[in-house]
Amino acid sequence: MHIEPGVVIGAKIALSYATAIGSFGLATKLAFDTIKNEGHFGGLSALAARTLIATALVFGFFEVLPHHPVGVSEVHFILGSTLFLIFGAGPAALGLAFGLLLQGLFFAPADLPQYGMNVTTLLVPLYAMSVLARRIIPEKVAYKDVTYRQALILSTSYQGGIVSWVAFWAFYGHGFGAENLSQVAAFGAAYMTVIVIEPLLDLAVLATAKAVHGLKGNPLFTRRLYQAEA
Repeated sequence: MHIEPGVVIGAKIALSYATAIGSFGLATKLAFDTIKNEGHFGGLSALAARTLIATALVFGFFEVLPHHPVGVSEVHFILGSTLFLIFGAGPAALGLAFGLLLQGLFFAPADLPQYGMNVTTLLVPLYAMSVLARRIIPEKVAYKDVTYRQALILSTSYQGGIVSWVAFWAFYGHGFGAENLSQVAAFGAAYMTVIVIEPLLDLAVLATAKAVHGLKGNPLFTRRLYQAEA
């Protein structure tokens, strides 16, 4: 999902600064929701610990897991729905933002001018997915008990959001010419194959959590992983 250098240039890149600010606002809201739901000091420490783990995982996702350039961007296994179900929306959002920044600082400095676009592409779909999760997962259901259908819907919404934002930046930068349309279509088709893998991984991770009862109440994981909403 990295927007490649040259896709959006000149004065047009200013829009990415505005969308990034909005994205950070959404991430901040999700972070404060985590603190509120977990209690004040306990919530703050839990948020910090989960964010640190999520950041390390996201950094690893970008650098270790397979990723290939296709069309206007790269196909990555970001596992946004997995991060959401295990750590909660706030830590997942901050982990995505910080992990992406670290990856750019240490391994891909050429991507830093595109950071605003890339962080928007990651965070806005995550926020939308968190809203969708409240609609499709009943309050009485803990995340460890989500069904394949629910996991598939979450993953599809997140990956679809990423593809939509990449397409937006590509069209915004280079217009609707035939070559650009072809490049965007190639990226979208390749990226949506992630949906084949991510829901299965979600269920495997959740099955592990279900089997390891000692993790219940551990502040390193979202309370909703084991406990339905009150």
